[in-house]
Amino acid sequence: MVRRKRESLPPAISRDDYPSKRRRHSMFEISASNHGVSSSSRKWVFSSENCSDCTDTIVVVSYNILGVENASNHMDLYSNIPRRFLEWGRRKRLILDEINGYNASILCFQEVDHFDDLDDLFQNNGFKSSYKARTGEANDGCAIFWKDKLFSLLHQEDIEFQKFGLRNNVAQLCVLEVNNDNPESDTCKLTSEKQSTRNNRFVIGNIHVLFNPNRGDIKLGQVRLLIDKAYKLSQEWGNIPVILAGDLNSVPQSAIYKFLSSSKLDVQLHDRRNMSGQLEIRPNHRYFRSKIGDDASISMSVSRQMLYKWSAEELILATGTKGVTQLQHQLKLRSAYSGIPAGKLRTRDDIGEPLATSYHSKFMGTVDYIWHSEELIPVRVLETLPIDILRRTRGLPNENWGSDHLAVVCEFAFAKSAESSDSCDLP
Repeated sequence: MVRRKRESLPPAISRDDYPSKRRRHSMFEISASNHGVSSSSRKWVFSSENCSDCTDTIVVVSYNILGVENASNHMDLYSNIPRRFLEWGRRKRLILDEINGYNASILCFQEVDHFDDLDDLFQNNGFKSSYKARTGEANDGCAIFWKDKLFSLLHQEDIEFQKFGLRNNVAQLCVLEVNNDNPESDTCKLTSEKQSTRNNRFVIGNIHVLFNPNRGDIKLGQVRLLIDKAYKLSQEWGNIPVILAGDLNSVPQSAIYKFLSSSKLDVQLHDRRNMSGQLEIRPNHRYFRSKIGDDASISMSVSRQMLYKWSAEELILATGTKGVTQLQHQLKLRSAYSGIPAGKLRTRDDIGEPLATSYHSKFMGTVDYIWHSEELIPVRVLETLPIDILRRTRGLPNENWGSDHLAVVCEFAFAKSAESSDSCDLP
């Protein structure tokens, strides 16, 4: 949902009242199930920052919805799940109901292989969409949905990583404009050379990174390419804010995460086979222990004096340039969840990321994120579920949740400075 400045709320509603006013829309209740899960809920947690000077707000959802084909091809991951919970007809309704409860304005979905079904459902709720299927033999892809009355689509482009030697994964990038003046307008036909400064604009990116834990070179290359293209789009449209969402198949303690958060990475200090941390055993955080097997586990502890051997081909895939080992990107990115203090439900790790956004028989951990540039301020995020609650389900999807991932959700506000850009003198 897009809202105006906080000051524009009716006088009878103070900012202190705002969280309780929204509370009836801010939870998706989990009823007691036959797995013994007690009643609980996903709750919004608000930023401690003063957002009174911020402008339009948008609610962004990133959600790996579990492809039907992927589920059927990997039934060993769902050995504890009753077959009826994997039926697409049932899962798609749960996903729709869940999204409706978040009052979302932008949806970034991954593992979409029944796009027409979703498009029909969400069109009825006022969403327009863009879909990009994976290349190769896979039938799933990525999809971005946005509320038609709230945004105009100014530009869109897709990334086929296969063209860069980076497997068959894909990513999407859209430039959207907030419809302040004419909320019912059709897709805007403006180009970047004819920008108006009246309404906020931003880049939204969506990606599903390669799963294979051993190919950190390809994973890093995909993330690098998305960031580079998002930055270029931001510059072309007047240095506008950027939001990047998706399933990165990388945990918060990984080199991939470090590259996103710190803007730089010395590739040689990391093992290509564990750039994502998916196989990492962390004794002090048993929740992240991979059940793939101890023999496959690789320590992420790297001596500063030790340089890992990368082949010339691997370095090119990772960095995009021959002979380069130091990577740096131009976007100053922050993770939405790490920017808001955790609530009381013990759902976060020590850097503020959710403890788990995915749970099946061979993995429990966090791989889903929403990243943003500094021109956007996280107003609130939706907490995930406590680990004990998740464990009682014995795996996802279940009676209440339509995927083996949990949606990550953040409401952003545009900082006042975001209204000013290099294009401020344009008509």
